[in-house]
Amino acid sequence: MTPEEIQALFTRENGEFLFARWGRPIAPIVFGVEDETLATVKGAFEAVVTLAGHKMTETDPELGANCMVFFFRDWQELLEVPDLDRLIPDLAPLVERLVAAVANQYRIFRFEEDGVIRAAFVFLRMDKEMSKVPAETLALSQVVQTILLWSDTAFRSASPLAIAGDATILRPDIAALIRAAYDPVLPGAAQDSSHALRLFARLEQPQ
Repeated sequence: MTPEEIQALFTRENGEFLFARWGRPIAPIVFGVEDETLATVKGAFEAVVTLAGHKMTETDPELGANCMVFFFRDWQELLEVPDLDRLIPDLAPLVERLVAAVANQYRIFRFEEDGVIRAAFVFLRMDKEMSKVPAETLALSQVVQTILLWSDTAFRSASPLAIAGDATILRPDIAALIRAAYDPVLPGAAQDSSHALRLFARLEQPQ
């Protein structure tokens, strides 16, 4: 992966470079799934957090859960979740926009004062297309897209996952980038595109 490719993964559609990783341990909670799928999603979190060299926790002392994942059939269901409008201001207009866009997923991040990720909300509308995706693949894809603040265009043309035999795995270049992003020497947030060079310098070179 070149420095330019890394830079593109964190450059938003409006041209702004924005990188952020989690500062606090991740305390995920999942709504709207059976126990079997819950275990799959938690397993994906554990795998990606371990890869990053970051930490998970049962509860965040301030927020309780700081990474909420919602599975549902219809965007309107979000309006019925108690107190969600307090966590996500302007929830009703957001739901209107997502319905109009026929979206099947959406992520919202909250940040600490120094710019690192403080909390994340992941919304997955299980339409026909999404329902065809195996739970393991869906879980891994969403956790990868939540472990860092990627660009809004990062994975439009290529998935962060790859097929290896019968298994779906994280692409090795993306895995290496996540590991580099959590190097404790690097800042947890950056708005200067030169950060891509620092990430590139920390990528593990192929053996």
